[in-house]
Amino acid sequence: MGTSVSGFISELIRDANQIDRIGDFEKRRMLERAVTTIRDIRETIAIPPSSTVRDVVIDLQTAAALVERKISDDRVKAAMLEAATVLRTLKIVLDARDDTIKGTTQ
Repeated sequence: MGTSVSGFISELIRDANQIDRIGDFEKRRMLERAVTTIRDIRETIAIPPSSTVRDVVIDLQTAAALVERKISDDRVKAAMLEAATVLRTLKIVLDARDDTIKGTTQ
């Protein structure tokens, strides 16, 4: 999962930096993929969704839903970059967990 997450983070950043060159379908697809990936990693490392603090997943879902209603490219770009930041953080936690597990089984 680690390599594919790194590649996806790169895709998010690349698309955010050329937001004016990608279509609405691709914008929405990337945001929806980010939501799914964040949820999957959270589940893997046993981080429950927050019920009291603003959850980035909800913001990303909202942005994805509004793409076709022509929200600004700046908002879509910000959502993609926020998703990349969250995924980078989750990947660090996931990698640390994997390293710990490997260390205890060897």
